[in-house]
Amino acid sequence: MTRLLFAIPGDLYARTGGYAYDRRVLAALLSCGVEVVHCALPGGFPNPSAQEVAESVTAINGARRAGDVVLIDGLAFGALPESAIRSISDPIIALCHHPLCLERGLDPERSAALWESERRALALAAQVIVTSSHTGVLLARDFAVPERRITVATPGTDPSQRARGSGGASALLAVGAIIPRKAFDLIVEALAGLVDLDWRLRIVGGDAQSPPTARELDRLIEASHLGARIERLDELSTEQLDRLFDASDLFVSASHYEGFGMALAEALAHGLPIVTTTGGAAADTIPDSAAIKVAPGDVEALRDALRSLIADSSLRSRLAEASWREGQALPRWEDATRIIARVALSIAETRR
Repeated sequence: MTRLLFAIPGDLYARTGGYAYDRRVLAALLSCGVEVVHCALPGGFPNPSAQEVAESVTAINGARRAGDVVLIDGLAFGALPESAIRSISDPIIALCHHPLCLERGLDPERSAALWESERRALALAAQVIVTSSHTGVLLARDFAVPERRITVATPGTDPSQRARGSGGASALLAVGAIIPRKAFDLIVEALAGLVDLDWRLRIVGGDAQSPPTARELDRLIEASHLGARIERLDELSTEQLDRLFDASDLFVSASHYEGFGMALAEALAHGLPIVTTTGGAAADTIPDSAAIKVAPGDVEALRDALRSLIADSSLRSRLAEASWREGQALPRWEDATRIIARVALSIAETRR
């Protein structure tokens, strides 16, 4: 049986979309005919120290057996120096959730350095798995990855019960790590101009990745005098989050960029009407029939979209019907895992 060594940096159980993807793939690959082994890498990526780079190479080469295929999560792969990747035996598959240089809040010099690092790294991968067609196009266009080496394995979405709603004031839900790219501050700014409407917002997401962003968000909520209307919650279990989806009337995302947008897909699976931006793959993840879409960073357009859906129950109902319908057709995790297994088996076969 083909063995896949899946190298992942940091805390595998962190509640982010990228780590959730990795966990689900790890859990399901064996059923697709691939033995998979988790190889833990240091947590300093995408800004590793020289020691962490050396430890990563040692960990991968130490765990690898003859005939193994290595899959390296993009949080580490794109930040590994070219020399480090060359010291790991072929073949290597790269998993790219989204290019590291597109993370919000980077200074131009660091963004350029990450672009160059990831471009060089991707050139050494036997295959690149991406989580959306958007990212695949981006890697081919801006990182010179040949299309024949790119495979799309869209995240799966579990079947869910249709949301029953709040039964009262419009309950808005926003989910994601509290980092600059997710732009929760823009949601608060937009809602600050809608105090004449009856709404409540819950923001769900951990703040460990960017504590300054979380502190600034809390200050903004307080300065906007919205503390009684906006509740900020830490990471929740799957069951707790399901209960919040069930009790919500509207999902909102102001993200500047998404490599896919797993929380958006969850909103579809629960049949919620959606307000989202067109940042990255989010423009394609959510059908137009289920959402009002606005340009990233446009607070006025975001406010107008939220006003429309909060104030118009019939519009919410129409979008909710479309969301529920589209949510039933979302790919499942077994679909994503079969695609990844097929890539691993193909590479293993060519190396025999």
